[in-house]
This record gives sequence, structure tokens and C-alpha cells, in this order.
Amino acid sequence: MTIHAPRTRPASQDAALAAAQAALGAEHAVVYGYGVVGGRIGEKRRAEAREAYDAHRARRDALGRTVRDLGGKPEASAAAYALPFPVPDEAAALRLAAELEDRVAGVYGDLVRAADGPLRREAAAALREAAVRAVRWRGGSVAFPGLAERQAANGSSEPAGSTADTL
Repeated sequence: MTIHAPRTRPASQDAALAAAQAALGAEHAVVYGYGVVGGRIGEKRRAEAREAYDAHRARRDALGRTVRDLGGKPEASAAAYALPFPVPDEAAALRLAAELEDRVAGVYGDLVRAADGPLRREAAAALREAAVRAVRWRGGSVAFPGLAERQAANGSSEPAGSTADTL
């Protein structure tokens, strides 16, 4: 008689799944945040905000498929997310857009670290795109997009957990 051990996913796949779920949660929050940005941004930058919104929606949808492919159930979007600060005007909307991109860049950095192959390449592309958008919104750059912002948010160099219900 042969006894077979239950089939489990390798730890690396579990790490990739957890990081993909975190990225999906971050994209849900960013899509919500860009809804706020779009309501406050001036006409001159409205098309840019719409492009970013559409790009994040596409990334969110692709991450849902990735999570399923990795054997997980994609987390649903929350009804609302807490904003990091009030957004009463265009200046605050610009700051929020840069903040959204900084935060999602950090989450994609975690996915780059946890994944390999095509998923790692996609995560690196998403991190790069978020960093470029953050520079455009802010009008300046940071040395290591996503890293400094992650450390400041966490108070350490450890990756953050889920972004559910917060931006």
C-alpha cells in the first residue's frame, strides 16, 4: 500500500499568491482613489488621470486572473477606502495621485521579490509604470520608487501586509 502525502503548493507559490493578493488589494484601493482624484483634478490633467485610472483597472483585472491561476480566490473590492488626507481641491488631488502611485509601487516591489518568471516581469513593469506616474504627478522623483515610501509607512524595512480598506 502506498500512502501519498497531500498535494500542497510550494512555499514560493504561496508567497507569490500572497503578494499577488496584496497587489490586487492595492489596485482596488488605487482605482477607488483615482475616482476621488478625477473628481477634483483640473481640466488640464483630467486625461492623464483617466489614463492612470484605466491602467490601474486593467492591472486589477489581470491580477484577479493571476490570483486564480495561482490557486487563490481574488479578494473583492471594499465599498470604500480611507484616504490618507482630505482632498478638497486640485492641489490635494495631485498629491493623492502621487501618493497612490508611490504606495502601489511598494506593493509591486513585494510582488517582484515573491514571484518569478512572467509574473515577476509583469510586477516589475507595473512598478516602473507607477514610479513614472508618481514622478509626473509630483513633478520630481525619489531614489528607489516604492522602497522609501514603504519604509516610512511601516516604520521599518519589512514589507507591509494587506492594503485592504486603506490607500
